[in-house]
Amino acid sequence: MADNRKEQERAELHRTIWSIANDLRGSVDGWDFKQYVLGILFYRYISENITAYINEGECEAGNAAFNYAKLSDSDAESAREDLVNTKGFLVLPSELFENVLARAAADENLNETLETVFKNIESSAQGTLSEDNFKGLFDDIDVNSNKLGGTVAKRNERLVKLLNGVGDMKLGDYRENTIDAFGDAYEFLMGMYAGNAGKSGGEYYTSQEVSELLTRLTIVGKNEVNKVYDPACGSGSLLLKFAKILGKENVRNGFFGQEINITTYNLSIIAEIEQGALMAEASE
Repeated sequence: MADNRKEQERAELHRTIWSIANDLRGSVDGWDFKQYVLGILFYRYISENITAYINEGECEAGNAAFNYAKLSDSDAESAREDLVNTKGFLVLPSELFENVLARAAADENLNETLETVFKNIESSAQGTLSEDNFKGLFDDIDVNSNKLGGTVAKRNERLVKLLNGVGDMKLGDYRENTIDAFGDAYEFLMGMYAGNAGKSGGEYYTSQEVSELLTRLTIVGKNEVNKVYDPACGSGSLLLKFAKILGKENVRNGFFGQEINITTYNLSIIAEIEQGALMAEASE
């Protein structure tokens, strides 16, 4: 049953990516398309992550009907310091993926809206321990690029399609997903456009199955370890597998990784947000 669910989730993810690609075919180069899809996926993920975190806290406090997405920005601002200290970043309610998506089709300045949202998310981490992790998180997605269209209207039309496509992805609860959705999307997109001569840059993605096998081989006979380190961590898939299989509480001094490619480095930051325990570093 678990294997069937995993394949169903993966097939749904791939189907939706193909649907977005068909919508944008002929307008956005395949390699650039990969960056846009991943950038919007990053945005959706961290929006859902912080919303779930806040809603769970309120529910535990007895406010079961609370929904962070419905809160005013001014009310959210009053909790900024605490949220940034605990989560490492903040997304204001009006800037959450679901709320921007709901307004996208009618937003004549959608490109400016997204640019502002991305800058605000990155700047929310300034002066904190997570500042380096969030700096440049959305550098790969240029919402004002002529590659999206020659006019603002054309660019916004395609940005709406991107938002709708990513919003249509049935990812479920990210904590219950049997696949590493972001890593799997990256692997699939790499495969789609691997034929673009000279553009792979030597990028390689280790499948989740291989990461799991390596993890289980490494921890044979061990109940806990001192540290977990991956010198070329990519999307953080291997680090995530250690956290999930061994248990992050059984890794005494943390998870560490290095990655030179900004796109895959950003994927590892998503892994860090998910686990609240990974340490990734972009190498020059």
